[in-house]
Amino acid sequence: MHPLIVFVIRAVLGLAFAVLVLRMFRGHAAPESVLFLAALLVGLAYVFEAVRRRGNRGGPP
Repeated sequence: MHPLIVFVIRAVLGLAFAVLVLRMFRGHAAPESVLFLAALLVGLAYVFEAVRRRGNRGGPP
C-alpha cells in the first residue's frame, strides 16, 4: 500500500481515537488536546512499526 494512503488512514484513525479517549476520560474534547493526542498516536504507530521491522531484521512482514 502506498505510504501516503497509510498515513491518511493512521491520521483519521488517530483523530477518531483521540476524540473518543478524551470524551471518555475528560468529558470534553478541546481541539488542541485532540490534535496533540492524535499526533502522539500516529507518531507511536510509526515508532512501533520501526521497532517491529527491526525485530524482523528489516524485512517486510
